[in-house]
Amino acid sequence: MAGDNPGEGHSAGLLNSIKTLLAIIHTRLELVSTEVEAEWERLQVFVVLTMVSLFCLGFGVLLLTLFVVIVFWDSHRLSVLGGITAAYLGLGLTAAGMLRHKIRTRPRLFAATLGELRQDRDLLTPRQ
Repeated sequence: MAGDNPGEGHSAGLLNSIKTLLAIIHTRLELVSTEVEAEWERLQVFVVLTMVSLFCLGFGVLLLTLFVVIVFWDSHRLSVLGGITAAYLGLGLTAAGMLRHKIRTRPRLFAATLGELRQDRDLLTPRQ
């Protein structure tokens, strides 16, 4: 009979433990996969929007600079060029500082997955 062998209960328990462990690993791998896909999509959107934004803003700034210089061509063209140059440098340095801050304070990649794995480890670690 099935229940007559005392080792069968241990084998079934071990099999169930392995199945549970595999289910946990599968769930965690799905979470990693989801996070990678989300990060990849976010990065693609970020790159496209950055490129479009830089192109349009750069072209607009170039045309605005040309317009202002032409308006003041006869009277103060060097002062206007110096002022516009200083403004561009100030804005560029400010943007670089903001970018540096964003890079340093960005969330960790796979933070949710690592948190779940930490919880799993804590649950599976025997308490003394």
